[in-house]
Amino acid sequence: KMAGSSAPWIGSAYLFLQSTCKTITLPSLYESSQKTFVFKALKMALADCTGSENGVHMLKVHCSHPHLIVQLKFCKQENCRRFLRSYREGALQKSLQSRLQLYLATTMVPLEVELKAGSEHLDKILKDEDHCLECIYREKPDRLPDEEITELEEGLKSLKLHQSTNNVAMKDCPSLKCSSLPYPPQGSSLPPQVTFIFQGQQFDNRTITPDDHQKFAKSVSKKWKQVGRSLQKSCRALRDPVIDNLALEYDREGLYEQAYQMLLRFIQSEGKKATIARLIAALEENSLISLAEELLGLRSNEDCS
Repeated sequence: KMAGSSAPWIGSAYLFLQSTCKTITLPSLYESSQKTFVFKALKMALADCTGSENGVHMLKVHCSHPHLIVQLKFCKQENCRRFLRSYREGALQKSLQSRLQLYLATTMVPLEVELKAGSEHLDKILKDEDHCLECIYREKPDRLPDEEITELEEGLKSLKLHQSTNNVAMKDCPSLKCSSLPYPPQGSSLPPQVTFIFQGQQFDNRTITPDDHQKFAKSVSKKWKQVGRSLQKSCRALRDPVIDNLALEYDREGLYEQAYQMLLRFIQSEGKKATIARLIAALEENSLISLAEELLGLRSNEDCS
């Protein structure tokens, strides 16, 4: 049936990943500043097992502790068949473990993997390759790649271009170690608004720094949710119910961590567009003038206390 159809062969499956090491949780890594490296490890391991970077596409990565769940899209039966054989032989698992070790500069990350298509647990029928193919073919992708996936893909392309231009291997390039942080480099290109006005003074617009991030989390206190709701007007990653979920998830850690995680979401999702001007505007909107002044160097932390 599949071979005789004139329509292109397209199917979908979900890959469940879990680290068996108690000190490493994949969802936490993916939600942290290591997201790009986890994504790169996934992408390259999938390319290894299909023989092509376009052999299988990632549509979404779900964080469902303790699992990282990857929705996969296959566009050719032969690519899906290669993937299934690699998965069955354990090659995908080994490739992903070694790439995580390489990109995260850590010890081996032991993994448990599971493959599902709809309600079918494919691990139980892996020896019946044709049946697995039929299950995957029945499950049509229900989405286009998320904006987050598209941004990560573009980020990897830019990284490759940067590396080839400078002809430097990643492990020998200290500057690339900075890309493990969520903050864009200060020398990167800025949005069209290169300056902004605050209290009648003109300031250079710049990306939010780690120092800004920490000062904000330390001083914003209970008003972090209000600032988050101001930022969410132009930031999709903070739209409801994200802010309330962060409050619940980090309730035990306290206000500092809640505020820190909220701004981290903003920084990670907006990239170069996560500028100090946007944060200052959100602070002004919520009458947090003293904190805005501190971030812009108009007063010291002692003055704000």
